[in-house]
Amino acid sequence: MMTDWNASGWISRGRARAGDLVPLAILVVVLALVLITAIRSPLKDDVAWLLYVARNWLAGQRLYEDLIEVNPPLIIWIYAVPAAIAGWLSTPPKLIAIPLFAILVLGSAWWCANLLRHQGPLFARRTPVFAVIGIVLLAIPGVEFGQREHLMSAALLPYLCLMAAWLDGQKEKHLAAIAAGVVAGLGCALKPTYGLAFLLPEAICLLVTRRALRIAPMAAIGAALVYGASVLVFCPAYLSRAVPLALALYGGTDTPLWGLIVEARTLMFGVAAALVLWALSRGGLGLRGRFTGNLMTVLVAFSIGAAVVYLLQGKNWFYHRLPAITVTVLAIVLWSAEMLPRLRIVLPPRQRIPSAALACVALLAFLYADIQRMRPWIEDAVEPDLSTEVRLEKIIRREKVRTYVAFSEWIGLGFPVVNNTGVIWTSRFDSMWALKGELWRARQDGRAPAEWPIRRWVARDFITGCPDLVVVDVRGGGINYISVLVASDPAFAHVWTRYRQIALFNGLRVLKRDSRDCGETGPRPRMAATELELP
Repeated sequence: MMTDWNASGWISRGRARAGDLVPLAILVVVLALVLITAIRSPLKDDVAWLLYVARNWLAGQRLYEDLIEVNPPLIIWIYAVPAAIAGWLSTPPKLIAIPLFAILVLGSAWWCANLLRHQGPLFARRTPVFAVIGIVLLAIPGVEFGQREHLMSAALLPYLCLMAAWLDGQKEKHLAAIAAGVVAGLGCALKPTYGLAFLLPEAICLLVTRRALRIAPMAAIGAALVYGASVLVFCPAYLSRAVPLALALYGGTDTPLWGLIVEARTLMFGVAAALVLWALSRGGLGLRGRFTGNLMTVLVAFSIGAAVVYLLQGKNWFYHRLPAITVTVLAIVLWSAEMLPRLRIVLPPRQRIPSAALACVALLAFLYADIQRMRPWIEDAVEPDLSTEVRLEKIIRREKVRTYVAFSEWIGLGFPVVNNTGVIWTSRFDSMWALKGELWRARQDGRAPAEWPIRRWVARDFITGCPDLVVVDVRGGGINYISVLVASDPAFAHVWTRYRQIALFNGLRVLKRDSRDCGETGPRPRMAATELELP
């Protein structure tokens, strides 16, 4: 009898260890893949631009005045940490930033695993729970690793875990609730519109528990108010310059609603699948009355809200979907872990196979989409010299370029090219998005907005900066910015005659200035300081 008991205990412990080690090993593999790929491939354009802004802000330039950016300042303050460390160590910022982002998201995963560990047998072992959440946070962003929405997704998860505990009737632990609330409040401060995603889950908590007073949301609101006050004190130009600029011109990058839905079809299917699985399980009593059911309720409600926020933003940019995708995947994984082993018990026969199939198809759809997004990123890491950014960097080094600009809506032609080569970027904007916005506003209103003469600013920046090298994006379907500027500014048209094409690849014209300066005769013209500033 003793031998049988010992053997049974040994087998049980072995299974438990395997249950911990297998997901942990997968997490380590995913982490290594993400880190190696992110470091070897060209840095994502938005991330590279924000690191550039943070570095120059640390060097003394004025945010939203010398550096034109439309995002709230918190993301610049966060990026200033790896930028500062990289400066101290004299190393490329991305070698600090990428590992730091990984530490932040894995820290959130470990925090969630600790918050959930006493919420039933499904969460009793922290390691597999940590590994699953960590894998989702690491793998889903792909090339968007470190974007604002990526960091925000990780920041909100502990708050959602505590919300589920409250919905389950549990009392809040004060320190945990304050910490999760503060982190969630700052997470939403990265993209304030995502505060709307909490309306549905908060309303459900209020209706079900009929208890309005919670520490976590008060801490979140308090953190957001403190941050808002700090913006007023330290970055008043954000409200006076960046916000009006974004409101006036950012609509030029909008996509019609139906186009957003079609492009986000995997997300929309996943949210619908999670909602159906939740409804079937609640109806079959599989999740009702269990903490897992309350967590599923919170996750599905938030995923619906985050998907609505994505549609309201009107931008067909994948990273805007990250919060909704992350939480939706976690909701379906949670349902699968809780319900699949108990389908025979909790669901009627006619619902078992369709429910299991729906969960599997949804997860496979997300997996397939993630692989498709990861593939070009990994290819760039395997052969970085073939990427457009690296080819531009080689031309810049070969031609001994000191100053540079690109006429394109794609930020990647400027950043990380500028970060990696050290050339001077001769525009106040990271790309031509503002010029596109001015042209869009002119079509909407019948005239260009007088307070935002972007064409004049772009032309003056070009003449004053007198870049040695220029890249013009001539890929099909884009705006011919050179024609727009030549037609509207004779001085720009004259200076443009100084440039000759030296390369053509991937739909890009690369032009170099001849030995003459940008002025008609003598030194190039200098614009008055007031003419170079935003209003």
